[in-house]
Amino acid sequence: MPAICLVFTTLPNAEIAGILAKSLVEQRLAACVNILAPCQSIYRWQDNVQVDGEIPLIIKTTTELYPAVETYLRQHHPYDLPEIITLDVLRGLPEYLSWVAESTGPAQS
Repeated sequence: MPAICLVFTTLPNAEIAGILAKSLVEQRLAACVNILAPCQSIYRWQDNVQVDGEIPLIIKTTTELYPAVETYLRQHHPYDLPEIITLDVLRGLPEYLSWVAESTGPAQS
């Protein structure tokens, strides 16, 4: 079974988050994308402390597809420097992990 990973990113609003999430699943780059509740992010940008509302996404994909997911996010993300972080899934319900693998990549006949 392919290795599975979670990719995290944040977006400025729910509309953009929904568009990116749907497109990732439609293109089979992700099996599922969770759009989380809005959060407040406090961060340093260009030597100033910023406080902004953001929408976090959790993207479920395979490690093999991670480069394509990163490329997609870089091309479609509205931020100059988007948060794109991946975590490898070491364990999980085998049937769920199989579903993630089957739901991504080329469609199976």
